[in-house]
Amino acid sequence: MAVRHLGISFLVLFLFSPSAGIAQEPHGAKPASKQIARPRTEAAKPAPKANLPNIILITLDTTRADRMGFLGSTKGLTPNLDAMAKQALVFPHAYSHVPITTASHTTILTGTFPQYNRVNDFGVPLSDKLPYLPDLLHHRGYHTGAFVSSIILDPLDGTAPGFDRGFDVYDAGFRKRPRGADRYKTIERRAGDVVNHALGWLSQLPDGPFFLWVHLYDAHDPYDPPSPYKERFASAPYDGEIAYADASVGKLLGELRKHGLYDETMIAVMADHGESLGAHGENTHGIFLYDETLHVPLMIKLPLNRDAGTRVDARVGLVDVAPTLLQAAGIAVPKEMQGQSALELMKDGATQDRPAYAETDYPHRGFGWSSLRALRTGKYLYVQAPERELYNQANDPGELHNLASQSAAVADTLSGQLQDFRARTSQTLVELAKPDPEQMQKLQSLGYVASSTAETQDDKKLSGADPKGKIQISNDLHDAMLDVEDARYQEAVPLLQTILKEEPSMPVANMQYGIAQARLGNFREALAPLQKAIKTLPDNTLGRYELGLALFESGDWKGAAPEFEAVVERAPRWTDAHFSLAAVYARIDRVPEAMTELDTTLSLNPDHYRANLLRGRILSLQRNPVAAVTNLEKAAKVQPASREAHLFLADAYQQLGRVVDAQHELAEAKKLSGPTPQ
Repeated sequence: MAVRHLGISFLVLFLFSPSAGIAQEPHGAKPASKQIARPRTEAAKPAPKANLPNIILITLDTTRADRMGFLGSTKGLTPNLDAMAKQALVFPHAYSHVPITTASHTTILTGTFPQYNRVNDFGVPLSDKLPYLPDLLHHRGYHTGAFVSSIILDPLDGTAPGFDRGFDVYDAGFRKRPRGADRYKTIERRAGDVVNHALGWLSQLPDGPFFLWVHLYDAHDPYDPPSPYKERFASAPYDGEIAYADASVGKLLGELRKHGLYDETMIAVMADHGESLGAHGENTHGIFLYDETLHVPLMIKLPLNRDAGTRVDARVGLVDVAPTLLQAAGIAVPKEMQGQSALELMKDGATQDRPAYAETDYPHRGFGWSSLRALRTGKYLYVQAPERELYNQANDPGELHNLASQSAAVADTLSGQLQDFRARTSQTLVELAKPDPEQMQKLQSLGYVASSTAETQDDKKLSGADPKGKIQISNDLHDAMLDVEDARYQEAVPLLQTILKEEPSMPVANMQYGIAQARLGNFREALAPLQKAIKTLPDNTLGRYELGLALFESGDWKGAAPEFEAVVERAPRWTDAHFSLAAVYARIDRVPEAMTELDTTLSLNPDHYRANLLRGRILSLQRNPVAAVTNLEKAAKVQPASREAHLFLADAYQQLGRVVDAQHELAEAKKLSGPTPQ
């Protein structure tokens, strides 16, 4: 076993580069579970009040209203939802308040506007000071379960911290997607799997009312429906995703009927936001506030199908969902909720006009452009922007003819109403918080730009370029980020070069360009854009992490160390950052500090393959085989196809005189291809 006689720093250089596997665990290291339930350890629930109805909340991500048959579509995509609509209250004029998944779901579940709850960016923690529907129901004796389909709503391993409050079970268990891994086994889950998990939970519930939240992410890009929808909708894959999601909802509803639960259960179905699909130049969502992304399907089937088929023509918002469900269940609506129960609208005859407010800070926080605000009232849509917009939706439903210049008095009036409304609804006790850097990295796997900047004042948010003139940059950056995520680096590079030609200082574009060059092995080419990115945003921890990787691979090991040190200081729970720092310390002969970082890595993830392998090998080289065996056995168990793990374990066994075990490990290593590790 000549390996033992080589220096630790030499070993690290060849086997434990922090960028090996792009500083992520290999595919088998932490397999995505079909169901990772997270039971909460709380005091026993109170006995539920008699006659509390079961409640099911179904949120369809990125789903346009104009694809629903019950809202007038003739595409035939939603037969199951259309059938349910005949037994439900239908809201043809329902609007989202923010075209971003986490922010919109916060509004749905808290009954508060984004400017109040402050969850206006990915990864911003949900404050425990906010009223929260699952928690309210849990305290009334409900069994509560959430079954989500994307890392974007994962409270522990994703970008929705605090969302598990009040849930007995929160089924998520997503992880960052290693290069070449299956998207649907890492960062998201198909609707059919989500529904199966939810049905499994329902089948095991004890007596008592339940609250079930099912989130289906399928319509979010990239559009990739499974067979047979992939073939049937080859020319319109977005529609294929809608049809597949509808079929999955149909399965859930069918099982409820089969077990006699459907009629007595209150079921609310809605989208969190829509999708532009090229309207106004926007390919996806997040930037603009037009109807394509904010007009959403919404229906609520009351217990025993009361008021079946009623259409409520008043304009409503997703902020009204939680108050409606609580009132329908006979539970008091907290005074902090800002929405209004739709049942009250029905009492009033639903004739009054209810303005609908919306906002997006994504252009500002992600790109440095101006945020946007919007108000729908009467026949008008008003958009507050550097070049303000006014549309008469009665005559111009496509929002194509901006009347702000010729109808300045109307625009001024609506501008004042918007500002007054926002001022009235912004007072909050919620403390501001920032997403952590590991969450930012996970967002990129979904094609989102994440900000590491703190909350800024409204006057600063509303400064900067008008997104209308920059939308192609947003589209190109979105595509480039997905290319980087899918390891299509050659395709990403020219897109990013085009973006940087127009926006040379954009930190996210510089960072993505640096990452793409690094993945292509052009580490020195990667250094300048990565350095530019963190110079523009010095608290951009993800940028510093990527810079550390590029410096290491460029041979500047001592230069890499402070970058990784800054990362772990700002992101103490980022497992791979601690491992990267350990690998660098080992390379520059700071072995005691390397062992400390390896211990931290393993405290965060005991199954971290490379941390176990490196720690075990260092101990073996230090002639401490007793301690080494523990780590090396774990490494071989986590990655049984690792030739290095078997060889290093054989060496440790040999030091201990366990000849038979050593021979067995050597035989296992021999079965695997590759050169002998140095």
